[in-house]
Amino acid sequence: MAMGYSEKVMDHFIHPRNVGEMTDADGVGEVGSAQCGDIMKVYLRVENGILTDVKFKTFGCASAIATSSMATELIKGKPLAQALELTNKAVVEALDGLPSVKLHCSVLAEEAVKAAVKDYYDRNGVDYDPALFAETDGEHTHGHSSFVNGV
Repeated sequence: MAMGYSEKVMDHFIHPRNVGEMTDADGVGEVGSAQCGDIMKVYLRVENGILTDVKFKTFGCASAIATSSMATELIKGKPLAQALELTNKAVVEALDGLPSVKLHCSVLAEEAVKAAVKDYYDRNGVDYDPALFAETDGEHTHGHSSFVNGV
C-alpha cells in the first residue's frame, strides 16, 4: 500500500474508470479550486431518468482521481435521483478507506456529482429543493503534489 492507500484506491488511480469529457453532456458539474490543487468536473448523459453515461476529468492527487473514478462507477446506470443520494462516505467505503488527510477528496467527488445533477435540472427546468445542493462542509485543505489525469 503506497502512502496508506488501499489497493482499490491505487487501482482507481492507476486505472481510472470513465475518464473523459462529453461535448454533448446533459449535465456538467465542476468543483474545487486551483488554489487548493484539486479540480473535478463530472459529465452526465441522462435518458429517461437514467444515467446512461458518466465521465470525469480531474486535476489533483491520487485520492482526487480515485474518488472521481469511484463516484462515477457508483452512479453510472442508476436513476438520476440515486446520484443525489451519493455520499462522500459511500465513496470512501467503496474504496476501502482513505487516509484522513485525503477525506476532502471524497467530499469534492460528492459535490461534483451533485453539481452535475443540478446543472441537468437547471437545463431541463426541473423543480428541486435548493437544500439538496447545499455544499458539504468539507475542509479543502491540501498540500500535496498534483497529477493530471484525463487531460
